[in-house]
Amino acid sequence: MALDLAAIRAAHDRIRSYIHRTPVLTSERLDNAAGGSLFFKCDNFQKVGAFKARGATNAVFALDEKTASRGVATHSSGNHAAALSRAAKLRGIPAHIVMPSNSAKVKVRAVEGYGGKIIFCEPNERAREETCSRVIGETGATLIHPFENENVMAGQGTIMVELLQDISDLDMVLCPVGGGGLLSGVAVAAKTLRPSIRVIATEPAGAADAAESFRGKKLVRLDHKNTIADGLRTNLGVPNFAVVRDYVDEIVVVSEESIIAAMRAIWETMKIVIEPSAAVVYAAILEKKVEPRGKRVGLILTGGNVDLDALPWTKN
Repeated sequence: MALDLAAIRAAHDRIRSYIHRTPVLTSERLDNAAGGSLFFKCDNFQKVGAFKARGATNAVFALDEKTASRGVATHSSGNHAAALSRAAKLRGIPAHIVMPSNSAKVKVRAVEGYGGKIIFCEPNERAREETCSRVIGETGATLIHPFENENVMAGQGTIMVELLQDISDLDMVLCPVGGGGLLSGVAVAAKTLRPSIRVIATEPAGAADAAESFRGKKLVRLDHKNTIADGLRTNLGVPNFAVVRDYVDEIVVVSEESIIAAMRAIWETMKIVIEPSAAVVYAAILEKKVEPRGKRVGLILTGGNVDLDALPWTKN
């Protein structure tokens, strides 16, 4: 697989005019609580409200004209779906989006707003993949997989290039892991640009296939996942596992309670909206799964698409 720093830099050049360069924010209060210096890379401010705009845009604009004209397709619970719909709209081609029936309403509305053609399926990985295959067979569209795609991974890696340009002396970076597209790009960029950095992935305990795979050195798939972090319910991809095995130092798991507490702490302290999948990185610090004391720590805040009618700390 040709995922390297050159591919990530090429992706950055390709997508630069279509994405935001998102800010790095800090909080003295959170620094004091952690005993270290925390630098939050805020892709909750990214186009479509999530880092997924990076990889989807790179993948769409890397297609040749003939291939692109037939359209693109994917399966996604939301952020990649919206990102691919937007990228396809920018290029003037159709986007066919398979979404599980339990997708967050805010994410369904986003896909519809960008012109993606939604096909709903049962909320499991097999149904997503089978429905997407059928759609591709019917339309001739090109699959842009949410994470098992080199151009997607390279696009996601641009977030780490930007973070290290802004904060060059990080000791570690915390990155969420679901399918592993973001983690793959982040890890390759981080270790190439700053070999001494520790790359630590964070994952919900209710969806801990990546952690089990990492510990056992063999890819594990879980059929049932139970976590509020809907963007992290996917299993780690095959090519992504190969990258993770070579470039990631550790994978830690966090509880649902810590994810909610971390999400609320960032909302209240930093005055920014993040979704549960983004909160897992700070949850690892709250649970003391990593040691930030005296360290300079980058935290990737992946998105801010939240259903405001279903906040986890409100009573039904």
